[in-house]
Amino acid sequence: MAWFFLPYSTCILNVPTSPFYSSLVLFLVPSWFILTPVLYSSPLLQYFTAVLYSSPDCSTLVFDCSTLVFDCSTLVFVPALPLVNIYHTLGAVGASTTQLYTDRAELRPEIEGPGSFTFFAPSNEAWAALPTEILDALVSNVNIELLNALHYHMVNKRLTSEELKHGATFTSMYQDFNVHVHHYPTGIVTVNCARLIKPDQHATNGIVHVVDRVITAISNDVHTIIDVDDDLETLRTAIAAAGLTAMLETDGHYTVFAPTNEAFEKIPQETLNRILGDPVALRDMLNYHILRNMQCAESIVTGTPLETLQGTVLEVGCDRNAMTLNGKAIVTKTDQLGTNGVVHYINELLIPDSAKTLLELADGSNVPTATRLFVEAGLHSHLTGSEALTLIAPQDDAFKGGESMTPALKTLLSHLILKERLSSKSLYHGQELETLGGLKLRVFVYRNNLCIENMCIAAHDRVGRFGSMFTVNKLLSPPTGTVMDLLKNQDRFSVLVGALQTAGLTELLNQQGALTFFAPTNDAFNSIPTAERNRLLRNSAELSRLLKFHLSEGLLVSGGVSSHTRVTPLQGERLELGMRNYTVYVNRVPVTDADLMATNGVVHAVSRIIKPLRQYFSLNISRSTVQSIIRKWKEYSTTANLPRHGRPPKLTDRTRRALVRNVTKCPKLLESSSVLGS
Repeated sequence: MAWFFLPYSTCILNVPTSPFYSSLVLFLVPSWFILTPVLYSSPLLQYFTAVLYSSPDCSTLVFDCSTLVFDCSTLVFVPALPLVNIYHTLGAVGASTTQLYTDRAELRPEIEGPGSFTFFAPSNEAWAALPTEILDALVSNVNIELLNALHYHMVNKRLTSEELKHGATFTSMYQDFNVHVHHYPTGIVTVNCARLIKPDQHATNGIVHVVDRVITAISNDVHTIIDVDDDLETLRTAIAAAGLTAMLETDGHYTVFAPTNEAFEKIPQETLNRILGDPVALRDMLNYHILRNMQCAESIVTGTPLETLQGTVLEVGCDRNAMTLNGKAIVTKTDQLGTNGVVHYINELLIPDSAKTLLELADGSNVPTATRLFVEAGLHSHLTGSEALTLIAPQDDAFKGGESMTPALKTLLSHLILKERLSSKSLYHGQELETLGGLKLRVFVYRNNLCIENMCIAAHDRVGRFGSMFTVNKLLSPPTGTVMDLLKNQDRFSVLVGALQTAGLTELLNQQGALTFFAPTNDAFNSIPTAERNRLLRNSAELSRLLKFHLSEGLLVSGGVSSHTRVTPLQGERLELGMRNYTVYVNRVPVTDADLMATNGVVHAVSRIIKPLRQYFSLNISRSTVQSIIRKWKEYSTTANLPRHGRPPKLTDRTRRALVRNVTKCPKLLESSSVLGS
């Protein structure tokens, strides 16, 4: 095979590792240079030589992690070079060491002669990576072992990379042992977990695929690999106890992340004994280490979620050259290939939620304060036993900090354990849930949230061996009597209580139902001018209208408020609610203390009297045009177009008349810039 060679400087471009390309060598001349692929690993970069017109530097080609970009208008392809036989192709594609060993093993006549072969040729670097003792054994045994090894890299027919289908096996030329091919969705192709780094190198008598390692014949299944390794003794015992031996001996494409003896020793003995003594938990734990599909190390792309036999997923990725599981670099040995899968060794045991107690679920979540307090409250036995329970665990932000155990807190925490195992998906609006402490908690379903009393679920459920865990955003505010009882028990509502009695609303706030009360505090009433306040507090009818405007049917906790929530008060048109910086606003009045729970409703304290919002009109014209029209009406009593620079506003007579009517009704409209938007 002839290659262009020019006596000029050579520029090496190191391209990020990718299934599409590796690196290119550019032989430069003053205004032309030859582009020759040296290492690539995709059919997208076929074997070619191109002449590219450019400046004599390396900046013409732009690379990123998935695309080769260049100016196609300057690219000229030259005719493909003549094909040669496999032996000479090996020397031209970076497999000269393989070519040398074919001479030593007297394989050269076979791969120079007639036939149609596929040769998975180890690169020069692959041979250099072999341990010295293995390489010496191969080349010193009268070449028989070396010949056998090379024959195992060969298939007696031509197979392009497109024909190397995922999960396929092909009979090698060494004693009919199979080679195992996997073609992944990323475009990566492996043979016995060796990656094809330069596929589809056509020859006159076959095809060469350069691979990144020397492959060896396999005859053991996955279970045998585990069975013969003393470092996996504990795992072997656990597999037998869980009844998984037969599965790992049958045909399949398994990936086993095999915890070593050291990994088991890192687990607290109490936890390990519990799992080993529970067949269901043990089987779940072991199945969590087994993927449904075979994944060689070379196939892994960072952040790939892969389904396990246990039913959940493992996040399998890579950190530089190390494989990671759930973000941890715990894989110590990779690609121990069997006839029905591959084994990767790990030094840390993976325990799925389904094998954990409630306390272990809490320990593994972002709720350390709640976890500590549950133990201090003497609830350890409930969280580590086999009762079917649901734990409600508040996030750390729900606590004020520095909580110490008191009888009241202990009672409160007992209300955060429900007497049955629940899923948040099965909860419905109005449902009542009984706690260990005997309290009934209500469920509220909103468009944007699912809440239990004032606590809204903040994360996905975690389902353990016997119980479930809900993570919530707040600490429980248990109901403490009716709405009227709650108001009477707090001095800040003393004026409101008197006003409610004057307005004749005490019975309404004591009866069964579901009310939301935006309750004005004493500060809210004191903000009213004295004379007006005194007049208001003596007028029962006006008080009733005012207070009913602060009341609505239906129980709405703060977690149910979204950016545009409307409720209908008992009297008046509507209340506009919104959430900003974790504060609820009602008609632009901030709620100072939210979610005071009562048996017949919820109270939200406000420090200002809530007033109806102005009813503003909306026209599809710009703010400046509206202001100009209003100014002309006020100054000249006309809305006709006056001489001015620029293009006059395009208003129909109908729109102008509507604008004038609204300005007449609302003379302060010009000052209210917030409603003059387009």
